[in-house]
Amino acid sequence: MKKYLIILFLGIQQVLFAQEKITGNVNDENGNPVESADVYLVDLERGTTTNLEGFFEIENVPAGAHTLSISFVGYETQTLNVKAGDNVNVTLKEAIFNIDEVIVSTPFQKLQRENVLKIDRIGLQEIQKNGAPTLIEGITALPGVSQISTGNGIGKPVIRGLSGNRVIVYTQGIRLENQQFGGEHGLGVNDAGIADVEVIKGPASLLYGSDALGGVLYLKPEKFAPENKTQFNFQQQLFSNTQGSSSSLAAKTSTKHFKFLARGTYDVHHDYKLPSGDYVLNSRFNEKDFKTGLGISYENFSSTIRYNFNETTLGLPSEIVGSSSGTTPFSPYQKINNHIISALNTFYFDKSKLFVNLGYTINKRKEIEAEHDHGHEEHEEHDGHAHEEEQDEEHEEHEEEIAAIDLDLRTFTYEAKYQYSFENKIEAIVGVQGLNQENKNYGPEILIPDATVNDLGAFSTVLIPLGKHSLQAGVRFDSRNIKTKEHHIEHEDGHDEHEEHTEEEGHEEEEEVLAAIDKSFTSFTASLGAKFALSPKTTIRVNVASGFRAPNLAELTSNGVHHGANRYEIGNANLKTEKNIQTDLSFEYGNKHIEFYANGFINLVNDYIHLDPTNEELDGAPVFEYVQNNARLYGGEVGFHLHPHPLDWLHLYSSYETVLGQRKNDEWLALIPANKWQNQIKVDIPAMKFLEENYISLNVNHSFAQNKVSQFETSTSDYTLVNFGLGTNIKQEKWNVNVFFSINNLFDKEYIPHLSRLKTENIPNPGRNFVLGLNFNI
Repeated sequence: MKKYLIILFLGIQQVLFAQEKITGNVNDENGNPVESADVYLVDLERGTTTNLEGFFEIENVPAGAHTLSISFVGYETQTLNVKAGDNVNVTLKEAIFNIDEVIVSTPFQKLQRENVLKIDRIGLQEIQKNGAPTLIEGITALPGVSQISTGNGIGKPVIRGLSGNRVIVYTQGIRLENQQFGGEHGLGVNDAGIADVEVIKGPASLLYGSDALGGVLYLKPEKFAPENKTQFNFQQQLFSNTQGSSSSLAAKTSTKHFKFLARGTYDVHHDYKLPSGDYVLNSRFNEKDFKTGLGISYENFSSTIRYNFNETTLGLPSEIVGSSSGTTPFSPYQKINNHIISALNTFYFDKSKLFVNLGYTINKRKEIEAEHDHGHEEHEEHDGHAHEEEQDEEHEEHEEEIAAIDLDLRTFTYEAKYQYSFENKIEAIVGVQGLNQENKNYGPEILIPDATVNDLGAFSTVLIPLGKHSLQAGVRFDSRNIKTKEHHIEHEDGHDEHEEHTEEEGHEEEEEVLAAIDKSFTSFTASLGAKFALSPKTTIRVNVASGFRAPNLAELTSNGVHHGANRYEIGNANLKTEKNIQTDLSFEYGNKHIEFYANGFINLVNDYIHLDPTNEELDGAPVFEYVQNNARLYGGEVGFHLHPHPLDWLHLYSSYETVLGQRKNDEWLALIPANKWQNQIKVDIPAMKFLEENYISLNVNHSFAQNKVSQFETSTSDYTLVNFGLGTNIKQEKWNVNVFFSINNLFDKEYIPHLSRLKTENIPNPGRNFVLGLNFNI
């Protein structure tokens, strides 16, 4: 009996640990082997590199179809549909322009040139080389993407004029929820440990549900180490303007069945300096970030589990001072903790896959205001000369007090998708998505009530290849339920500090009772798109999609002062769902010497929700209320990349973007970014011994005047910024280090962007900034 049990055990082990392989050879167009090419199974998040002979081998590959990506600097990325046991031969063609990457934010994970929907992408290295202090500021280099900023540390993405809850952020493959309704609420994700960012410009409700009416920011986490390798990475950036530092250290290791990585990051910035030589007091911020991941794969199953903890302390800028010191923010300031846990699981079958993705996020946000600060009187006389030790003591005093606003948001997300590939190469996906969300208040000020939100959606999409062309279509149904608790609002006359006064004067406390709400919203959405390959050099994409967004808690229930925006906001429980239809048309042409693109869009939004001033004042702040009107947004982007022959070392980039937004009555919408014209000259310098990938760049970016403003906005003047950069890659046999240097705002221009929340205080953006960075790999 024992003998048979041993045989049975060995048989089960053979099934679970079957060593199916994918092997192959990678050569260039001349038949020479390509060494160190990156070979990557996209869905498994597993990869390796080619050896001296261009050979690669990936073991322990599950059954079923997989997407294999092969890339190398200077060559076009190739993708293949493969299965366990395949042996492939790949020829890489020389690429003059950017490497084409697999796009994971779309359902079928194709190369950009194969996608029906146009997706923009920017890598972390490009963001760092541009000298951006935050992830969101770095993303604004993409045409059609802007940011609503509050100082240097707080930025919210704007895609073609839409922001806030109309733009979804995905990280670690799950939806990020962090009270994004607030204008002064930042992203809460550090750029270290992010490989690149994909941007869907337009309604993506079909794939991502409610709130993807305006677009999606998809943050791709960094890859694990290649199979059977251990890697270390150290990143360091120094910023002169804020005397800032960003340090990050990572370790990665992979075996046949397991992958592991861990990364720790610490950022610290002082108050930023203006071109005048003055400082913006309390614009300082610091951030601690930890990311870790574990990958598991067996014959018919793979799983990637990731965790991210982020703690950010942000000062809310207050005034311009002659000098400043210290890095510890003082009131008013925010302290934000984010915990993000994700588990992406894939089950493999012969011609299909089942994806089961689970996520849990905890967002704790505290806002400490001056009236809750024992040291407030000292800060009123703060002239910027206080010592850092004194500010640390005051900060400890803050921590002992109750935050004015103390929000705890917990969100559980789930998704199940089944993907099937037919014999005629048609691919189809059906799936369900949903979330359960709980918001609780622990502070004395309640801007939004305790609430529970439940989403449930079902969708289906299909990709049909038609020779060189392709067609994609899909439908979706969603339901959202929002339940809140009754809560009480006390206005100024009812505050404790006024109790003695009200008793003497015979006044009563002013208290407002906000009734609980229980509302449900439903919506159908659909999309239809086509890609036409008119020639090997010319592509046209046409997409028509509908989207929707249910009102958020702030829009339905707000009744209090929003300190970051300096206004009293009143919600409207009768708001309806926003619905839109957007039409996109894109044209692309490329040969060995030039790339050209032109994108246009029309976005019609029914029942667009926005704030309107009431010309009243409450609790010392102007009153704004949420209302609805039909709206339309339209515009586009156009640009080119010129690589003239025989000047192979020269690259010329230029792009122009415009967005117009109007209500039905032709009044202009608020928070519409100014038109931008971005230009870059980049010179590639030939390799010198161990110095490779050398470059020098000059950027000239012009922001046009914004005079098409809403009734409570003011016009913004135009300005031009010049940035300079250079860099190299020091490559040795076992290690390499990328070194880069940039000067942002080279001529120390004083300017205020139209979407800066400090514009009403007439506080400009930072002046000249020298940035030195390195990326060290072993």
